[in-house]
Amino acid sequence: MSESGHSQPGMYGQGRRRRRRRGDRDVGPPGQNLSGPSRDRDYQPRERRDGSEDPPGPLIQKTPIILAKPPGERAKPSQNTPVSGTPVLEKPIMLMKARDDGVKPGTPTESAAQSSGPPSKIEREGQRPTQPVYQIQNRGMSASASSSALDPMVGQSKLLPPEKMKHSIKLVDDQMNWCDSAMEYLRDQTDMLVVGVIGLQGTGKSTIMSLLSANTPEEDQRSFVFRPQTQEIKERGGNQSTGIDFFITQERVIFLDTQPMLSPSILDHLINNDRKLPPEYNLPHTYVEMQSLQIAAFLFTVCHVVIVVQDWFTDLNLYRFLQTAEMLKPSTPSASHDSTGSSGSDDGAEYYPHIVFLQNKARRDDFCPRNLKNMHMVVNKLMAHSHLKYKGTLSMLDCNVFPGLGQDYLTTEVNMFLLPVQENDGEDNLTKAGSGTYPLFSLLPGYRGHPAFSTMVSKLRSQILAMPRCQLSHTILTEKNWFHYAARIWDGVKKSSALSEYSRLLC
Repeated sequence: MSESGHSQPGMYGQGRRRRRRRGDRDVGPPGQNLSGPSRDRDYQPRERRDGSEDPPGPLIQKTPIILAKPPGERAKPSQNTPVSGTPVLEKPIMLMKARDDGVKPGTPTESAAQSSGPPSKIEREGQRPTQPVYQIQNRGMSASASSSALDPMVGQSKLLPPEKMKHSIKLVDDQMNWCDSAMEYLRDQTDMLVVGVIGLQGTGKSTIMSLLSANTPEEDQRSFVFRPQTQEIKERGGNQSTGIDFFITQERVIFLDTQPMLSPSILDHLINNDRKLPPEYNLPHTYVEMQSLQIAAFLFTVCHVVIVVQDWFTDLNLYRFLQTAEMLKPSTPSASHDSTGSSGSDDGAEYYPHIVFLQNKARRDDFCPRNLKNMHMVVNKLMAHSHLKYKGTLSMLDCNVFPGLGQDYLTTEVNMFLLPVQENDGEDNLTKAGSGTYPLFSLLPGYRGHPAFSTMVSKLRSQILAMPRCQLSHTILTEKNWFHYAARIWDGVKKSSALSEYSRLLC
């Protein structure tokens, strides 16, 4: 009785004190637990150990959220907690997190944490990451760049061949203005060959350039990339090409077809149509001659090979024109401050292209070895004082056109090539020659004295494409760099003081 009597008042007294605590908020004597029911007693030592005081106002029971979270998510809020008001950037821990953690790889939280930041402890310790290696390497790239780098369609498009041209486009129009339409067909690579052509009117420049670039003699001439003269234009003595036409092949060979040099049809068009001349030119024939010199000087600066086409041997005025264009040729631009692209060339060295003299519509007598030797001797004497590379790089003897001649037959072999008349133009003459008083000749093919026209064109094409590709400037040029370089040269040619002074002396 005594024990139960002593214990009961204590229990009732404690219950009354608890009720006063809840209602009247009286604070009991120290040493007694007045914070709530008996289930809250486990938390009372922690609060005492932390030294925190009871907050004023009604007591709000704290939900143990932190204790209920897994370890992986419990560490995340501590990273974003600001220290002294400065936010701490989130580290890409989820990118490098091991598989034994609570968070699975590939979750949205992990992909969001993949953005940027220093490597985690797991990466420094050499453990294998859960993400592929290419994702780790592309952490600093933007989303668009990484997606395009991983897109297989983008990779296949880079391996596709360049766009094939179907016809020529203008590089310089009939008003002598530069055109930018050729830029889309050029690439950033340096293995290219630039071939230009000049010649008098009606010599077959456009036809030869079409056969060298993309067409065959059997095709219709109306489908040639450089359109030749039509029959109507031939009958009225007109010219087909104006300015400079551009075409690039799949083998990265750039062909430049030009208007005829010293063309009488262009002069006639200027006079009869009352076209206004530029203010620096007073006479139409001076303007036509200066146009021709500008085009020739331009080709001598931006081309590896320049083909000079003539349909009879030979016109001395054409050689005088070549020497004048060489004299007025703009000097090679000096090397820039970055001389890393120069390949051993001196800064003071001038660039001169290779010149090929093409004898088009050659007769059968021109293929006689004696006549061929005489033509080489004449060209060698006319070009003796020229800096143009006119000999030593193209040979008809190497083409096996003259199988009985030795290599020492032509001591000074000039870059000269002979093209015969096309078969469709010479069939009548061959038929007449074969159907004479000797009936046996009618059963045999006519004697040509040279291989067929298509064979000669094929040999010429192989010789032209094998020409040395010298460095055009003091720096190595890509196709796109060549385009900008050519635009700069053309602008310099039009504003050249030497050409202006020469035109003034012509008046």
